[in-house]
Amino acid sequence: MTSIFVDADACPVKAEVELVATRHKVQMYVVSNGGLRLSQNPLVQTIIVSDGPDVADMWIAERAGVGDVVITADIPLASRCIKKEALVLKHNGEVLNAANIGNILATRDLMTDLRAADPFRQGGGKGFTKADRSRFLNAMENTLRKLKAG
Repeated sequence: MTSIFVDADACPVKAEVELVATRHKVQMYVVSNGGLRLSQNPLVQTIIVSDGPDVADMWIAERAGVGDVVITADIPLASRCIKKEALVLKHNGEVLNAANIGNILATRDLMTDLRAADPFRQGGGKGFTKADRSRFLNAMENTLRKLKAG
């Protein structure tokens, strides 16, 4: 049975995931270190993990598996879930899978090294847009439809 796991700290699409999960009647786990508003939706279970680096990631990685959907922008978490054959979506709708995760991990590591070499380096990620939200909704809907179709 499919479940959805949301790496909820700083996730801008929790409401969209809940909307699609409810439409498809899929159990959803919203995992964070706290500070989230609890949903009254019986399909949504909020999991509060203890503070600490990657505790929410570990909780998700231990439970996600074949046929589950993981929503995260955390590349190492995505890699761990892909190895367990879960489907992974970033909050902008980008699908992460076995074919692209290696390059994405390598790019992440390179950027980490570049930032470490130049502590004054400016810049960061792109802002989250309405188009990103729309792409995410479309990707989430398509992912759940494919899972239902088998």
